[in-house]
Amino acid sequence: MQAQRDQLLAPLKKVFGFDSFRPLQEDIIRDALAGKDVFAVLPTGGGKSLCFQLPALVRPGLTVVVSPLIALMKDQVDALQAAGVAATFLNSSLAAGESRPRLRGLHNGEYRLLYVAPERLMLSGFIEDLQRWNVKLFAIDEAHCVSEWGHDFRPEYRQLSTLREKFPGAPVMALTATATERVRADIVKQLHLRDARCYVASFNRPNLTYRVSAKTGSYEQILNFIRARPREAGIIYGQSRKTAEQLASKLTADGVKSAPYHAGLTPAERTKNQDAFLRDEVRVICATIAFGMGINKPNVRFVIHYDLPKNIEGYYQETGRAGRDGLPGECLLLFSPGDRVKQMRFIDEKPDPKEREIARAQLEQMLHYAEIATCRRESLLGYFGERYGAPSTASARSESPSKQAETVLGAPNCGGCDNCLAPRATWDGTLAAQKFLSCVYRIREKGGFGVGLNHVVEVLTGADTEKVRKFGHQSLSTYNIGGEHGRAEWGAIGRELVRLGLLFQNAEKFHVLELTDAGRAALKSRSKITLTKPVSAPESAADKHRVGEIACDEALFEKLRALRKQLADERSVPSYIIFSDVALRQMARFYPANDAEFSRISGVGEKKLREFGAMFLREIGSHLETNARQIFADDSFAEPVAPMRSKLTDTVRETLHFFRQGKTVTEIARIRGVKDGTIYTHLAEAMAAGEAVDVNALVSTEGQKEIAAAFARHGFGNLVGVVEALRGRYDYGLCRIVRAAVQAR
Repeated sequence: MQAQRDQLLAPLKKVFGFDSFRPLQEDIIRDALAGKDVFAVLPTGGGKSLCFQLPALVRPGLTVVVSPLIALMKDQVDALQAAGVAATFLNSSLAAGESRPRLRGLHNGEYRLLYVAPERLMLSGFIEDLQRWNVKLFAIDEAHCVSEWGHDFRPEYRQLSTLREKFPGAPVMALTATATERVRADIVKQLHLRDARCYVASFNRPNLTYRVSAKTGSYEQILNFIRARPREAGIIYGQSRKTAEQLASKLTADGVKSAPYHAGLTPAERTKNQDAFLRDEVRVICATIAFGMGINKPNVRFVIHYDLPKNIEGYYQETGRAGRDGLPGECLLLFSPGDRVKQMRFIDEKPDPKEREIARAQLEQMLHYAEIATCRRESLLGYFGERYGAPSTASARSESPSKQAETVLGAPNCGGCDNCLAPRATWDGTLAAQKFLSCVYRIREKGGFGVGLNHVVEVLTGADTEKVRKFGHQSLSTYNIGGEHGRAEWGAIGRELVRLGLLFQNAEKFHVLELTDAGRAALKSRSKITLTKPVSAPESAADKHRVGEIACDEALFEKLRALRKQLADERSVPSYIIFSDVALRQMARFYPANDAEFSRISGVGEKKLREFGAMFLREIGSHLETNARQIFADDSFAEPVAPMRSKLTDTVRETLHFFRQGKTVTEIARIRGVKDGTIYTHLAEAMAAGEAVDVNALVSTEGQKEIAAAFARHGFGNLVGVVEALRGRYDYGLCRIVRAAVQAR
């Protein structure tokens, strides 16, 4: 047994430079060498590739690796060749002159590993070639692509099922980083795996911190986030190629060297940008989801989702690009309830009804994750069938994936997500819940059938739609009783009532809402129902007061944004040069009708009034011709728009006042009746707002250098790690002060 182990450890060290295996790797490799089919679910960075690369080195014959991404093939082959391994790839990026010598080498048995796309593998004649090349193992990477229930289903992967028939003696290894129990079972079925040993490592990435922030001034949020992390590399995921291009351009113009990566670039452009990112010549890659599976950069410190992902699997895989080296990584999702509407438009364009059904279900699960008030890590792991909060055990059973033991880790409070670090506030939602539940009840009572969440919201907000008129729902007692909340807010309330078990959303009946027994009891007893406030932008976000607190006509706001974008493009300037989002939201709240009223809008001076006033007034007037004016509190121009609040709160100003009088932190804390740490936090906030604070009065020059160096090593978002690395010589308060000083500089 030890001799066999030494046979594996020797090439592990010699070729790959590792002294030991990661969890489950050795068991997977032993099964593959024994000729068994294997199914492995290992997280991003968990060492999937080694599971088929090492067996290829210790026995003769060819290992064929099926991969969907050209970039990933080249990346892995380059790494193997650099390590002295005979490996090659065949795909559409190669010219005929490049393919011929590789094919000749395969015929002569010169290679140990061949990477190939599924389309190439199934070409006429290629299977016959493989049958002459002494294939000892098929490794199906990104195996979730074979399942229609997976997040990246690819029809060409289904053809791989014929491999079992064509190569009955060659074992098959299927690997993926993301697969629910349902997807795992489907993969085993579609690939005809025989008595497959199924290995499922934990999905938990303890070094990653998960946060969801309300999308306000989204570009400014991203810029501030990145500037607070100098010298750290990251990936920003957007929904479209245009978004990737615009973000990369804006960030570069603002001093953050960035590059786009998407399918619309030429292969040469993609290769150039990826190489620049890998070489740290570019700090940030702005990508569409196609990028996520093709990069192998270990020191990605942050991943930002600029748009809502389509599903949990994709989100998990993309966030998994952060912290692959085991050091801390941050995952930020910018979320707006309006993102659901955008995603639904894409889903509705799918021609296949079954595809639409699957996509809608996946989107609802993503919305659930974005809106929950409980531990995000627990929710994320639970989605993959892993229970969070018990001792860790690795899972490896030779039975169907749906029957595997769960991997259970950690504690109920993960300490690594926004909901655990700073729980959100709650509010008495009894009245709102009663209205929503009553509306669901009245709709079913009237017609004998239920409807989906969106239709309930339309009834509550008094929408005049064809569907409302068709069913006569404008005559319901609950019609138009929800004016105190906007549609997005009612949508969030409805989804939380589903999570609380007061409503049931029937996925098998077009997501119709139904009252549960608990919901009927709550409706009857009028018992108190506590709801959670939605996610908000972080306190440090510079744009918090500019956008997040201004309720407005969202439909008009989108039209004004489109007009602003058109004008900005014509002038080749950023959109905010025309008007800020604050200005647009005020326009969509106050509906100015003439020059005098328009000049009251924040940021409108004489020149902008002359240059843009008529166009924006025309757009507002056109909107009001076909849409009712929405009513908001204080929606008249009787008084000028109140100026924005200062970034400094009164309590921070008071602390700053005492500090500038020469009082120590301890003296100020005693005067104000708070802890020293609170005073340090106040001073750090003041520095972040541009106020001058004498750091030398708080920390010695030597201490400042030592703390700053620790932040440079561990990341400016990793306060806990810095304090621990300094072994208690400096407390949290002093570290906050130095961090604020460095960032201010």
